[in-house]
Amino acid sequence: MHTEHDWITTPLTADLLRGALDLERTEHGLLPHRLPARARAQNTNAQLAMAEAQPSGVRLAFRTAATAVELDTLRTKRDYVGVPPRPDGLYDLLVDGRPAGQAAGTGGNVLTIDMATWDGEVTPGPVGTVRFTGLPAREKDVEIWLPHNETTELVALRTDAPVAPVPDRGRRVWLHHGSSISHGSDAASPTAIWPAIAASLGGVELINLGLGGSAMLDPFTARAMRDTPADLISVKIGINIVNGDVMRLRAFGPAVHGFLDTIREGHPDTPLLVVSSVHCAIHEDTPGPTAPDLSGLGEGRLRFSAMGDPAEVAAGKLTLTVIREELSRIVRQRAADDPNIHYLDGLDLYGESDAAEHPLPDEVHPDAATHRHIGERFHELAFTGGGPFTPGA
Repeated sequence: MHTEHDWITTPLTADLLRGALDLERTEHGLLPHRLPARARAQNTNAQLAMAEAQPSGVRLAFRTAATAVELDTLRTKRDYVGVPPRPDGLYDLLVDGRPAGQAAGTGGNVLTIDMATWDGEVTPGPVGTVRFTGLPAREKDVEIWLPHNETTELVALRTDAPVAPVPDRGRRVWLHHGSSISHGSDAASPTAIWPAIAASLGGVELINLGLGGSAMLDPFTARAMRDTPADLISVKIGINIVNGDVMRLRAFGPAVHGFLDTIREGHPDTPLLVVSSVHCAIHEDTPGPTAPDLSGLGEGRLRFSAMGDPAEVAAGKLTLTVIREELSRIVRQRAADDPNIHYLDGLDLYGESDAAEHPLPDEVHPDAATHRHIGERFHELAFTGGGPFTPGA
């Protein structure tokens, strides 16, 4: 057990953080953001504002001989009216890249959301402390992955030995953008979201722009990707366009081209993988919008339903089947002049047969086991066997 005078407090600075595109100074400390300030200023959507401030893929990374680490944070967790309280967000500890501990957040604010109106109310709470002890007494790389589904303000970092930024290990940087599934909805912990699993297997550094409910081909997200250094880039497109019923086929194709054009302004030759949606039975052939089915809330169950009319597809409404066909066509067209663009059908990550074995509990989001399945499949298809992210491909 360490006494108070054993602790060294290290200022929290950008060189100790990975996976964030911006850090906002708050009255409590630092709030990691996954979109830069310019993009946030152009956003008017409350869900996106909440999603980008949840640090999916963001982690503290430092070199130290410390055997004990304490991290003070002020979290904001979400609860939903009529649904059992969500589990506390988890912090995953890695030592030299290997799992070495896990702790739940404490204290913090609670944002209570009424899904009937989508109104929210915040109940303030205190700063909490996450503590890891018993680390090996040698120089080592330490990572603390922040909860992927809780806004987390970083207040203080304490260790019983000095810390320094992790030196550049020469690992490639993978920049990924997608929906709530890429964000990590219903994954077991921050290193168990499918992009983190694929990144670990592929030996790359992840920057995760999976934004729950917000993969909408927003130009400010494309500009953020354009301006972010990366060795590998992927964009997963489809489900949120259908969920939100935000555009028709006439607008979708040009919007995809514009999104990809913007990324290419900053990354003209970087391997760029366009990924379509995984299987989602309710939207394979039925357009959006998607709506929560509140009938099961009394039993603590939440499911989603497709509210569109399949007959409207002929008039340009979008389904996942239509989007996959259009994405495939767009990538084939662009590949004539861009040898580094590739397409991955989301059904190869999680298809109809996978859904029969591992159904989506709420009809939209995968469970923890399915996150691992998708992450392992993505690694196999993208990072190995001559896939677009294979070293030297």
